[in-house]
Amino acid sequence: MRAGHITTGRSAEQEQFASSLHGLLAAADVPGAARQWASGDRSAGLALWRQLAGLGVTALAVPERCGGLGASLLDVVVACEELGHHAVPGPVAESAAAVPELITALADEHLCARWLPGLAAGDLIATLAMPPWLPYAADADAAGLILLAEPGAVSLATAGARHRSVDPARSLLEVAGQEVLARGSAAASAAARAREAGTLASAAQLLGAGRALLEAGVSHARQRIQFGQPVGAFQAVKHQLADVAIKLEFARPLLDAAAVSLADGPLTPRDVSAAKVACTDAAHRAARAALQVHGAIGYTQEHSLHLWLTKVRALTGAWGSQAEHRARVMAAIASGAEAAWS
Repeated sequence: MRAGHITTGRSAEQEQFASSLHGLLAAADVPGAARQWASGDRSAGLALWRQLAGLGVTALAVPERCGGLGASLLDVVVACEELGHHAVPGPVAESAAAVPELITALADEHLCARWLPGLAAGDLIATLAMPPWLPYAADADAAGLILLAEPGAVSLATAGARHRSVDPARSLLEVAGQEVLARGSAAASAAARAREAGTLASAAQLLGAGRALLEAGVSHARQRIQFGQPVGAFQAVKHQLADVAIKLEFARPLLDAAAVSLADGPLTPRDVSAAKVACTDAAHRAARAALQVHGAIGYTQEHSLHLWLTKVRALTGAWGSQAEHRARVMAAIASGAEAAWS
C-alpha cells in the first residue's frame, strides 16, 4: 500500500497544482504555525496564508473581473483537500470557498469590488456564520471580514463572545449583524450556494486530513517493532489501514462529483451531503486507526498527530452534522428529487 495514495479522475493540471501546493506546505513548518495560531499568535499562520496566495489558492473562487482566477469549484476542492492534508490553520472553508461564493452570488458589483480583490490577493481573510447550521464564525478574531447569513438577510458582522473548540487551532465566535448587505430572495439564494460550497470545502479538508492520518499510521506501523517485527506485519494492523485506504478511495469521487454538479447546474444538496458524509466517515476511521497504531500517543498535544485528530473532530460537526446530511440524502431519495435545506 502506498500511504495516502488515492486514484482520481482529476485533470493533469489539477494534480500538478495539488503537487505544487503539497511541496510548499511540506517545506513550511505548518505544525508550528498551527500551534502558534492556537496560542493566539497569528503571525506564522498569516505568513503561510500569504504564501498560499502566491500560488493562487486564495484567488481560486474569486471571479476574474474581481482580480481572481475564476477557477472551478473542483479546483477549490483540490486546494482545500491539500490544506486539510497539512492541517493549515484558519477559516479555510469560509475564506477560500463560502465567502467568495456568497459575495459573487449576491451579484452586487460594489460588494465585489469592496472585498473580493483583497480576498484574491491574500490581503484579507474572511469568515462567516450561517445559523442554525453554522452558528459560530470560525477564527473571526483573525479575519478582516466577518459576514452573517441569516434567513433572508446577509449582513456585515462583528465578533462577540468566544467559545472553545475541540481543535485548539480553531476558535469559534458569536457574531452580531451590523450593516445589512442584502435581503430577500437574492440573499437567500446566495447564502444557499455559499453553504453548499463551504460544506464541500470542509469535506475536502476532512479527506485531506484522513490522508495525512493514513500516512502517519502506515509510517509508524513500519517503524514500531513488537515481538521482533514491525507492527505493520500483523494482519490486524494491515486490515485496519487497508480499510481506511478503501474508505478514502471511495469518498473522493463523491466529493469531486458533487463539486462538478454544483458548479455546472442548480443546487444539488443530495450530492453535497453524500460527499460530506463519506469524507467525514473516512476521516473518522483514519483517525481511529492512526490513534490505535500509535498506541494512543496521539492523544498528547506534544505529538503532531494531535493536530489532525482534533481537526477531524472539529470539522466532523462543522457545516452540518452527519445526522443532518444523512437526513438530506434520505429525503432526496424518498422524494425522488433534490431535498432543499429547511
